[in-house]
Amino acid sequence: MSKRAPLKRKSFFIDEATLQEAKRALHVESDAEAVRLSLEQVAEMGRFWRFMDKSKGKLKPGSFGDV
Repeated sequence: MSKRAPLKRKSFFIDEATLQEAKRALHVESDAEAVRLSLEQVAEMGRFWRFMDKSKGKLKPGSFGDV
């Protein structure tokens, strides 16, 4: 994970069943931690897909060898 940014208090409505499902999937106890980790993972996936778009067509077939 990246360096922690300062936290900012927010107030919003959230589906309780989805929150409970996220807590189980992330193996965390608190609602706040589930929301923070979920947002961090979404942001990380966004960075990953932007990288994939930028590097599209730049790797030659077989350049990784036997992986």
